[in-house]
Amino acid sequence: MNSQDNVQTELLREILKWTKFSGMKAVKDVLNSALDIPQKKLLYQLSDGSKGSVELCKATGIASTETITKNWKSWTKLGLGENLAVKGGKRFKRAFDLEDFGIEFPEPVKEKKGVVENTATKEQVTQESEAKP
Repeated sequence: MNSQDNVQTELLREILKWTKFSGMKAVKDVLNSALDIPQKKLLYQLSDGSKGSVELCKATGIASTETITKNWKSWTKLGLGENLAVKGGKRFKRAFDLEDFGIEFPEPVKEKKGVVENTATKEQVTQESEAKP
């Protein structure tokens, strides 16, 4: 690599840095709007292209794979990720990590002794029931 290539590479890095910075607020606003409930936030964060809709149903507590694929289609249209072709169908790969934007999401659902439990949701339900008269 010659010195002109190094200068161009550095310039491209600088442009990339400022482009990312200038778009952060807009991306965070779109993420907050599209991921309006904790389950959607968890689904989006777990959608890294390595898991199918059946596996994500179990991890998020979402009842149907159809709901997951509808969310994936919506997020693809918003530019929040891309579809990946896999044997037997499609998967979604998120474009952003919610942690980079300070967006919190619940823990995945855990199976214990045949019972499916989501501790974050359980705590929310407990708090809501205690708050009712």
